[in-house]
Amino acid sequence: MPCYITRTGSFLPGPPVPNESIEQFLGSLEGEAEVKKQILGMNGITSRHYAQLGNQIATHSVYELGALAIQDCLQNVRSSSSIGMLAAGTTFAPLSGPGIGSLLHSQAQSMGLLPQPLEIASHSGICTSAAAAIVAGYRALELGIHHSCVCVGAEHASEILKSSVIQPIDDRTQHAQLRNSQWFMSVFLRFMLSDGAGAMLLESSPRSGQVSWKIDWTHSMSFANETPLCMKLDNSNRLLTQDVSILSRFLFPKGRKFVDDALVRHNEMLDSYQCVLPHLSSFFFRRKMERILSELSADPEHPVPYWTNLATAGNTGAASIFIMLDHYIKSHRSNHGDRILLFIPESGQFNFVLISLTAVVA
Repeated sequence: MPCYITRTGSFLPGPPVPNESIEQFLGSLEGEAEVKKQILGMNGITSRHYAQLGNQIATHSVYELGALAIQDCLQNVRSSSSIGMLAAGTTFAPLSGPGIGSLLHSQAQSMGLLPQPLEIASHSGICTSAAAAIVAGYRALELGIHHSCVCVGAEHASEILKSSVIQPIDDRTQHAQLRNSQWFMSVFLRFMLSDGAGAMLLESSPRSGQVSWKIDWTHSMSFANETPLCMKLDNSNRLLTQDVSILSRFLFPKGRKFVDDALVRHNEMLDSYQCVLPHLSSFFFRRKMERILSELSADPEHPVPYWTNLATAGNTGAASIFIMLDHYIKSHRSNHGDRILLFIPESGQFNFVLISLTAVVA
């Protein structure tokens, strides 16, 4: 059975927060000023959103963020009671169990959405956790198990990055280079990650009178068998860390191999796509990604273009690809047959997801 993305939605909490106002929402840590300057100078993010007040009191939970994205996705949908599945993913949730799908179902029901019993799929991980939810929904429809599914990606990174909560290991004096310290591996993420949620409705038929996006294929692959652990969230202390030296060593060689393998397996050419939507954690990696696109395009001087809203929406982790696709669809005109390739890399232990989309006007 075919599968179409027929609606998208997103929710970014609060007003846009410029770089100079980050401390108003996350507080400050001793000795981090130079790290902030360095990271913001590299990542290219000019504003982001936090589900926090100025006193570091949360305005929303990750479940509320996800439910508000569902609400935006399903607005003007006559009824959500026929939807058969809810698949969701996140990096951090206050409860390890039950899964985010269960608690998101309850939260949505309290808002008058998804009032019926349905199948849930909860996915954990880093940036590909919610992309895995899309893959799960796609396969459920492809097999004919369900005719519709809501997929959600939601992140509340500020809840574990704010100064009143984060307790980085201070080993700065033990390292000649600050970036090799455990302290840096936690603290720099305070200026990388932010909050938000996105949702999409998958259906077995396109909706008439609008553009729907057929999922042509998905491709997922883990390289954890040949790479070290790079990014982790420790449940014992809620400390999120990323080893940037491991990241720079493995991300793009494995990413390039993954994309190569996906295109060969699905008998595709990158040039058949009008645009690539990549989950970029930072514009620091833009040149390497552009080189990959150039090398894989028929004309390296005119590679397939890409689009990202990283600068203004921030890096919302697992929710990023949902928010990006929603913003792209609502800000660009697409014609029947146009193609988009969604690329979601994860540095946890180097897992990748590609999703191929083709516009359909029914």
